[in-house]
Amino acid sequence: MKLLPPLLADLKAICAAFPDPRKGRGGNIAMADFGLSAFAMFFMQSASFLSFQRALEKGQGRSNCQSLFGIEKIPSDNYIRDMLDEADPALLAPCFERLESLLAEPPLRQAFGRLGGRTLVAWDGTEFFCSQKLGCPHCLTRRRSNGKVESYHSMLAATVVAPGHAKIVPLMPEFIAPQDGAEKQDCERNAVKRWFGKHHARLSACRSLAPLRPVYLGDDLFACQPIAMMVKDNGGDFIFTAKESSHTALYDFIKGAEALHHDEKVRKGKTTDTFRYRWFEAVPLRDGKDAMPVSWIGFEIIDAKGRVKYSMAWVTSLPVTKQNVAEIVACGRTRWKIENEGFNVMKNHGYELEHNFGHGARFLAMTLASLNLLAFAWHTVLELLEPPWIAAREAATKRTSFFAHLATLTAYAIFPSWPVFLEALATFTIPPELLKTQKIE
Repeated sequence: MKLLPPLLADLKAICAAFPDPRKGRGGNIAMADFGLSAFAMFFMQSASFLSFQRALEKGQGRSNCQSLFGIEKIPSDNYIRDMLDEADPALLAPCFERLESLLAEPPLRQAFGRLGGRTLVAWDGTEFFCSQKLGCPHCLTRRRSNGKVESYHSMLAATVVAPGHAKIVPLMPEFIAPQDGAEKQDCERNAVKRWFGKHHARLSACRSLAPLRPVYLGDDLFACQPIAMMVKDNGGDFIFTAKESSHTALYDFIKGAEALHHDEKVRKGKTTDTFRYRWFEAVPLRDGKDAMPVSWIGFEIIDAKGRVKYSMAWVTSLPVTKQNVAEIVACGRTRWKIENEGFNVMKNHGYELEHNFGHGARFLAMTLASLNLLAFAWHTVLELLEPPWIAAREAATKRTSFFAHLATLTAYAIFPSWPVFLEALATFTIPPELLKTQKIE
């Protein structure tokens, strides 16, 4: 295996540098083991993974935590929570940057490159914790109609997406949290400005092959002049949803004017729809003499009876022509993948993002969410790039079956390495030498 071992080695080095709250007295468990133990639970998609490995270690003297993840000693769940509470999630940024390097290489560039080899990065916010009892300095708050105050965590996610591709790759998130010196509560727009300041220059910089040249996708919330100018002035481009209700000046400007247009007939099964594209160039994003000029694109899907089945509009900094309008619209429509293929999967299909794995008094909730997101990102790139992982995944057919097999096999047998383990998953057999040397019941 060429990819998973170095990824784990990088993560172990990062976790080893987490601040140790034991204040010099240390302990018999290394800091790396706390971070790796939490990550292993998310990576295996099993809340019981660590308890199964403790049982194995007790009976066999070792476990898959050691052989697969490089964990020397398995901490208790409460010990993990206590020790990771001081670890700022920003410390995990290099692990996500490693994924950016993979996206710049030919296999993933071919899979995700659009608009002439550019990378689409979708922005959206999501909530992942809410409680009327627990809270921390990084929680946002809101008062419900019954007068009770809730504390909650939210983050601005950035995810690589592509039309026609079922996979997505999460990047480092930016947490929406109280900021020093701020009078108002933090919000998605402020978070996206911080994210952009931290990551855009790196994504746009020359790499060993070529820069990712991001095109940012976002909903109507981001289609405002400060964010649009931030992106364009720094060499990026955007495709943002633009609703008439929040862009009255723009829609007043184009009302009654004749748009450039292009129609395409698209056959699906026995039905034929018309894809209708309309666009204007150099229209004002807002009212005022300093309004930023953008291109506006309207898109409709019309059935054979002339009924509009779908309608949406965007503003973009990209030049729009008859030759590229369909691709720009396809990219704009791909923004929904961050919700359906991202948040929906993370919350409802194994990762349990909204589950309270531990809140802590400082960073714990955000650090665990980052490790969970990292596990999801790794699963995506492994399924696209790592042949042994691909073979094991295809053998299981269903995604749920694959992770069920991961949990089941590691609960009863200890595998000396990932290649041996994945081979067992792909062939549905445990190597005879393991059966001879281990007490497998």
